[in-house]
Amino acid sequence: MTDVWRFAQFTTFCGVPSVDLSEVGGVDVVIIGAPIDWGASYRAGARFGPKAIREADYLDPNTRRPHLPTGIDPFEVMSVVDAGDVKVAPGYLEEGLDSIADAVAAIAATGAIPIVLGGDHSVTYANGTGLARVLGPDTFGLVHFDAHADTGETAAFGALHGHGTPMRRLVESGAVPGHRFVQIGLRGYWPEPHVVEWMHGNSMKTFMMNEIVERGLNAVVDDAVAACTEVDAKGVFISVDVDVVDPGMAPGTGTPEPGGLLSRELLDTVRRLARELPVVGADVVEVAPPYDGPGQVTAFLANRVVLEILNGMAERRSGV
Repeated sequence: MTDVWRFAQFTTFCGVPSVDLSEVGGVDVVIIGAPIDWGASYRAGARFGPKAIREADYLDPNTRRPHLPTGIDPFEVMSVVDAGDVKVAPGYLEEGLDSIADAVAAIAATGAIPIVLGGDHSVTYANGTGLARVLGPDTFGLVHFDAHADTGETAAFGALHGHGTPMRRLVESGAVPGHRFVQIGLRGYWPEPHVVEWMHGNSMKTFMMNEIVERGLNAVVDDAVAACTEVDAKGVFISVDVDVVDPGMAPGTGTPEPGGLLSRELLDTVRRLARELPVVGADVVEVAPPYDGPGQVTAFLANRVVLEILNGMAERRSGV
């Protein structure tokens, strides 16, 4: 036990050391927050996501997290630090995305793997852009868990950036072209057919929920892994929008879409991907605490998504 209760102290992710971004170096993984929600088109609140994800943890902040199924503690296998949140000005979306891209690039330039706590999904454009500056464009894949494709032509009032456009902007910029994309969990009533045609025309590989139901999640993930290993890539970026999970299990999000994955299915899948593929970065986005609960269930899920990704990475490094 520690001398400070979990509910009575400054919070980093699982109690990992807090460092200034300018001092990052010589570590394996850097957690960083991207508290932006002014890219949201419906319900705001994801600016509080990074704080909620860090605080949704009932265990001691002692960086001991042995995983019951695997027996591996990722914090024993890898050095992980928390660089806090990127400083952004409310309402200035493009400037905020630039700051996040700079932060991700600075982390990647040290050889560390950035894991970003969102924030709405617009931040994935910044994360992919920052990573591409260091690794090079068209050098890594992106596995995207979401109810929505986020490939809209424009956001509200013709703006280029918003939480419904980041994947299109990454494709158009060349940072992560369409043939490097795998999307899992799409459903609902958006985007429009012509946007879906654009996705197909750019070789984006999509697995909708109806296919997951018909074929089974494991079969779909088999195809996703194959798609990411058949191409010459340095690794994959995993982007998890919590609305990929059914809102009955993850209500705290801006655009809930009924009929999604189970929380257990998501956790098992991200761990598998991180075990079987080289992860170059990740983000967990769209946690909106004002709509969560009771019991902060969405924030707890997002916290565990990060832990499962870390555990999969640790399994891969350990050769398990």
